[in-house]
Amino acid sequence: MSNFPLPYKLSWLPRFLRPSLDGDINGFAAPAARLMAQPPKSTVRLVFLGDISAVANRQAPEIDDSLAAIIASADLVVGNCESPVVHRPRARLRTRLGTHHAMDAGFLLGVLSAMDVDADRLVLSLANNHVLDQGTGGFTETRDTLRSLGIRTIGTTDHTPVTTLAVEGVTIGLVAFTDWRNAQAPDFGRRVMMTRRLARDDWRSVCAVRADLICAVPHWDWEFRHFPHAATRALAERLAAQGIGLIAGHHAHVVQPVERIGDTIVAYGLGDFLGTAFFRQPWPGRIGAMLVADISADRLTIGRVAAYEVVPFMRLRARNRERLVGIGRLNGMLRDKVAERLSRVLGFRQPTAAEA
Repeated sequence: MSNFPLPYKLSWLPRFLRPSLDGDINGFAAPAARLMAQPPKSTVRLVFLGDISAVANRQAPEIDDSLAAIIASADLVVGNCESPVVHRPRARLRTRLGTHHAMDAGFLLGVLSAMDVDADRLVLSLANNHVLDQGTGGFTETRDTLRSLGIRTIGTTDHTPVTTLAVEGVTIGLVAFTDWRNAQAPDFGRRVMMTRRLARDDWRSVCAVRADLICAVPHWDWEFRHFPHAATRALAERLAAQGIGLIAGHHAHVVQPVERIGDTIVAYGLGDFLGTAFFRQPWPGRIGAMLVADISADRLTIGRVAAYEVVPFMRLRARNRERLVGIGRLNGMLRDKVAERLSRVLGFRQPTAAEA
């Protein structure tokens, strides 16, 4: 049913246990930058989160105050909803085993409370391979439930590819799409936006939209690899050439580098915001990141990315839930290992004691 190539399937477990570091940071940008010599007088803040799932959680997470404050500072929060939102799983055994994802509305509301974000400031992409894990009925229930909660969605085929939102006077366009599916092609393609569908007209249907800034939320690349494939980088270059100004990628489940292509910021992979793969997971897969972008709201520079920053964190176990902590809060050998991994992938330096 899925469209994953055989080498991909065979490499899944080895790479889950030991994520690949094949590649290097040369050619990628630093994880933070101020892009305008004259900072704008007013900005809107976008915060992009990684994959959100309940697989590794029985209860909503705990989020340290420093991380929650960053999320709460956003005018708009965008994440990838990696689990169907259903009252009761339809694929019960496979859901218990963790191969099929599901979460209920109560869990998601708990996540919002932990982030201190109201539902009307959250946008969730449904363009991912797990969105039909509970069948077509589960997909419909997910859409209905999120709508009833006041959470907007992107990445489905029942509306225009780009959703435009007015955010404090700035028109933000959001487009989400996936390379991958776990369901039959006809069922999936009728409901979820796939990359090839948007590529048919060379992305003109996306870039013709009138918006001050268009942001892409792709579900791409291969899982558990810290450095993106050449084809993924080529697509990022194509999207940048077509005028997309910010790209926040998903699916790798580990943090990937940031690149600047002209004026376009590309975060290839933000990792998991909440664990999507089993209750226990090796430490490299428990490193996540948030992309924080301040967008100019000044009349002459409206829609330009004024500054951006990647904020890494670690997901620790706290009984039957996860606890999200900043990397400066880690101790001992784990802190050293995480700092070394972030240095290799993002160019991050070791946090000082004052930053801990």
